[in-house]
Amino acid sequence: MNAIRHTFQAIGAIFWMLVHTGEEMGDAVRRRRPAFPLRVFHQQAYRVGVGSVPLVALVCFFVGLTIALLTGHQLRSFGQERMVPVLVAIAFTRELGPLMTGIMLAARIGAAYTAELGTMTVAEEVEALEGMGIGALRYLVSPRVLAAVVLTPCLAVVGNVFALVGAALISLWAFHMAWEFFFTTVLDTLLIRDLVFGVFKSLLFGVIVGAVSCYKGLAVTGGAAGVGTAATASVVTSITAVIGFDTVFNVMVVALFEK
Repeated sequence: MNAIRHTFQAIGAIFWMLVHTGEEMGDAVRRRRPAFPLRVFHQQAYRVGVGSVPLVALVCFFVGLTIALLTGHQLRSFGQERMVPVLVAIAFTRELGPLMTGIMLAARIGAAYTAELGTMTVAEEVEALEGMGIGALRYLVSPRVLAAVVLTPCLAVVGNVFALVGAALISLWAFHMAWEFFFTTVLDTLLIRDLVFGVFKSLLFGVIVGAVSCYKGLAVTGGAAGVGTAATASVVTSITAVIGFDTVFNVMVVALFEK
């Protein structure tokens, strides 16, 4: 029961952190100031987007290659190896692309966000910002969360593309499937709603990773040891939340749209 209570308390705290961040941004706009520091947003967007492209592309390339190889060998016994492009395309656009992007961002960016904000909290830099009349949530949280939200769908698309390239390469080598046939089948198979579901999930994964990592950083206690503990907790919590939300989202989609 204590674990359940702490979970709901943390969810409520994260929710109100986002609400207060929005209030600070709205107050800045009313005073004719930028809603969030653009310079910081550009820095975080570069870290989240450009800095994560090699990792996302490489991991999705190898996962797409592996899935195509294993499923192709299973389908070959039924004479259905031509279904490999269909399976890989749907699996990545609707599920694996957004999910793996969210997990990798939680490990790479979430830990960094928590460590940075945790160090600032321990050093009382956050209190110093508040003392100077600068909204700490607007200055520290909003650009980081927005960068994660905006760039996560882009990274998911990059992951999907590289997964399909890896699957096409292994299909050409193992099943003698021409590139033209592979990608024509992919384009004929995918529906707009597959892409929409994937983009929508990746947006929410960005919110989860950004919000959880910032909250964990601002809630650090216990000095340097607390920063390390918070960074670990941030990664574990973000990955668990991403997978949990993904499961709930898939159940809702199947119940509402796959009848």
